[in-house]
Amino acid sequence: MGLFFALGALSLSGCADLLPKSHSEVRSNWASFEAARATIERIVPYRTTSADLKALGIDPKVTANVVLLTYSDILLRFPLGGAMPPERLDRGLRECLEAGKACEGLSIAVRDIRRDRTGDFWLDALKFKRVVDVSGWTFNALVLVVEGRVVYVIHGGQPVVQEQETSTQPLGPLQGWGDLLPGAIR
Repeated sequence: MGLFFALGALSLSGCADLLPKSHSEVRSNWASFEAARATIERIVPYRTTSADLKALGIDPKVTANVVLLTYSDILLRFPLGGAMPPERLDRGLRECLEAGKACEGLSIAVRDIRRDRTGDFWLDALKFKRVVDVSGWTFNALVLVVEGRVVYVIHGGQPVVQEQETSTQPLGPLQGWGDLLPGAIR
């Protein structure tokens, strides 16, 4: 009898390890927020060229996390006639908008997010209470290029993501039974 309880206790130990985990990452040249920021901060408007960008690993034809923006895409982000008069815009941004189709943009979006379900295994498995710890980082940047030369660069993001999502269903596995009834009645 003691052996039965010992085996039962052993089988239940470490149940939290049985909870699902997920990881969402945009594969890139950068392993951290700091690495991405350091690369972008090496870009100097009016000095950095398109060839320099490729050397830094910023190439929409090769790098999966770099999106090539058309002039129309750029106009959607910075509409002309907005709240700020054009003369108050950053010089590079103004030159890009004035250059029309000669201006292209590069949008960079990188993230590394981990989702770990923690808490009580049985409450989670039976859908009474689910706790998910979310951690990681996100980074984004915009680079504007006119005739092969960078004229504007800006970056941002969230260096540290630390969230906890908690969902409870007082009826556990029976919580969604009402959704099943209409199909069963037909």
